[in-house]
Amino acid sequence: MTYDVIIIGGSYAGMSAAFPLIRARRTVLIIDGGKRRNRFASHSHGFLTQDGVAPDVIAAQAGVQLSAYPTLTWVEGNAASAVKTEEGFAVTLEDGQDYTAKRLILAHGVTDTLPEIAGIEERWGKSVFHCPYCHGYELEQGRIGVIGVGPMSMHHALMLPDWGQTTFLPNDTFEPDADQLAQLAARGAALETGKIEEIAGRADVRLADGRVLSFDGLFVASIVAPSSPIAEQLGCAIEQLPNGRQIVTDEMKQTSVPYVFACGDAARAAGSVPLAVGDGTMAGGACHRTLMFG
Repeated sequence: MTYDVIIIGGSYAGMSAAFPLIRARRTVLIIDGGKRRNRFASHSHGFLTQDGVAPDVIAAQAGVQLSAYPTLTWVEGNAASAVKTEEGFAVTLEDGQDYTAKRLILAHGVTDTLPEIAGIEERWGKSVFHCPYCHGYELEQGRIGVIGVGPMSMHHALMLPDWGQTTFLPNDTFEPDADQLAQLAARGAALETGKIEEIAGRADVRLADGRVLSFDGLFVASIVAPSSPIAEQLGCAIEQLPNGRQIVTDEMKQTSVPYVFACGDAARAAGSVPLAVGDGTMAGGACHRTLMFG
């Protein structure tokens, strides 16, 4: 069977992309490996009607609603490769299964690479975050540390004072210049230089000189990359950004390769559940339009 659309990735963007297609009675196959980016977080925030709901609950409810449509097929697994065919695209899973479709939507998300600091990975999504809009409010205007990964972390540090008493820790990744120091001061953010040795407790930062700075939460900008090589295999344009790499799309979420769409965190500079849902809806609708009109 050749599906109308294969969607690689069944998280918020992928499921949202499926909705306009299956409601138009198009055949859709979702391939999903079960690793949502926000699987480490206990709650999701800022999404209408779902504020404070656990991410897995939102995803599970969406899956139940999708399964009510008879033209949807869901396959658990990881897509290993994809090639262009005369009819459209052929996708091969890691277990060797092959599927074909007329159109392809990439919604596989990204992989986060965190700085090499002891204790940071196990606290990711719990007391170490990347998005202040998602997790800043719950810190109750407390003490916030921003860990630097390079010059781009200045933006992070200048944002966070709206959510609490902010201290910027460049961690020897760069040295703020006079203008940047003035910006930090204007925003009421403190600066703490020195190498970070480890993160302990909930959000305690141990510096190389032995001092321990205690915070209510920490923020760090991860370096991101598409979690699947398929976009590059197909020749889709990839853009290098200060915080990593993303798939290039137009305003309708189509990539540089005709009839290949991309949505969610792999195709935008900032990620959240509401943005992923909007991206997915746009990609699904635009993809359906090409099925109708070419």
